[in-house]
Amino acid sequence: MELNAHLSVLWRRRWIVVLTATMTVIVTVVGTLIVTPTFMATTTLRIVTAAAGPAERINSADILLADRLMNTYSKIATSGPVVKELVQRLGFGKPPQIEVDIIANTELLQITVEDQDPNMAANAANALAEILTSQVSKLYSGGGKSAQEIVGEQLAQIESELTQVRRDYENLVAQSPLDTENIAAAKRSIDLKEATYVTLLDQYERVRIAEAIQANTVSVIEPAVVPQTPSKPRRGLNIALALLVGLVGGVGLAFLFENLDTTLYTAEQIKKVAELPSLAMIPMAPRRSQTFVFNGSSPQEEAFRRLRTNLFSLDPGLPLQVLLVTSAEPDEGKSTVVVNLAYALAQAGRKVIAVDSDLRLPSLHTMFDIPNELGLSSVLRHEVTLDQALQLSNIPGVSVLTSGPLSSHPAELLGRLEMGELLAELRDKFDTVLLDTPSLLAAADASVLVPSVDGVLLVVACTQARQETVRAARQQLIDIKARSVGVIVNRAESPRNYHYLSPGTEVSQN
Repeated sequence: MELNAHLSVLWRRRWIVVLTATMTVIVTVVGTLIVTPTFMATTTLRIVTAAAGPAERINSADILLADRLMNTYSKIATSGPVVKELVQRLGFGKPPQIEVDIIANTELLQITVEDQDPNMAANAANALAEILTSQVSKLYSGGGKSAQEIVGEQLAQIESELTQVRRDYENLVAQSPLDTENIAAAKRSIDLKEATYVTLLDQYERVRIAEAIQANTVSVIEPAVVPQTPSKPRRGLNIALALLVGLVGGVGLAFLFENLDTTLYTAEQIKKVAELPSLAMIPMAPRRSQTFVFNGSSPQEEAFRRLRTNLFSLDPGLPLQVLLVTSAEPDEGKSTVVVNLAYALAQAGRKVIAVDSDLRLPSLHTMFDIPNELGLSSVLRHEVTLDQALQLSNIPGVSVLTSGPLSSHPAELLGRLEMGELLAELRDKFDTVLLDTPSLLAAADASVLVPSVDGVLLVVACTQARQETVRAARQQLIDIKARSVGVIVNRAESPRNYHYLSPGTEVSQN
């Protein structure tokens, strides 16, 4: 399908799209209003992932370790023991919804808690940060002695030993000043102990600093505050998404119904299904119009002029003097076509008669505003002569033979030999004979008359006819070997490329 065809489908099914989108938005709005709002509070933490130092000393191993450390802390924050302690501390009935996000390319970790109570959400986020900090401290301290305590014990021991060797050295110098060998040995022992003490003291200081850094690995950068607006439901976003989904769903439903619907909406569809040449497209008349005859500068009159021209341009070797006008289904406007085609032919100087062959639901007498006491049925029953039944219409050059009194067996009446004789007499009196018959699929009347006519005009109304009925009518015409002249598309879209200035004058607006 081309773009114009798609747009035509959407315009034709626009109410499906509109209703689907509207109902989707309404359901979303109602659902949004009845959903209990929830609030989100976020605490931002800093995780020290590497010791301070020049950037050039940081290698890929440090980066990998930092990434693993951040992921470890995020898992700890949502672990069972941490959540259990949070529930016990704040008295939650059930654990709140917790989300931990690692901000890329930073040492920042965000803990978000969602709850229906904004105060509880903020308190839970801050409490969770405190619990995480405590858990990290316990993680580094472990269950035994810390490195600082171990080095501190060693430092105390060497300090005690150093005090003792100094005391021994002083006693030895005081008591045996001449014992130079032992004095020198005592001096060496003091130097050794002092070196060991200095080493342990330096190690103790480094361990103390390292453990101080580890103790402050997790720190709160920005505590959670009580949220003022709910985070869910997001009404604006929900309504926008609902509108989008509704429009997409409506478009989908429109094309689904289009594929399931067998109604013929365009002239192109009708020509394709009917498999007959299109003689004319009669535009839809305004609903307010009550007249059956189109005249003046209407696009309908111009369409009937084209129909007249197309009929005249057909094979001159097969004159179309007697034409049967029918349709696949009732109410497709065939009688209106008969009246206006008779008017168009009369304008061209032809002597025309319109015969109402619908002995079930006649309508020509109403359209021409003439009596129907005598007519076709009266002539066929030999109740009156043709001349007595003929009536002049208010259109110059157009005579009318109304249906006459209704018959209980119209098909049998139309199938009499008298009908053939009547048509022969009409051929002698008129240039064109137009037979208005019942619909092909509604009754057998039209099929009875087909062998006696020069051609059949099939009227098909847009937005009313269906594929299966038009195909059935076409097949019926083939079965009875009818000479099908063509199809007249009735109630088509009004042309937009012409503006009528006066009768018979047109100006193209292409």
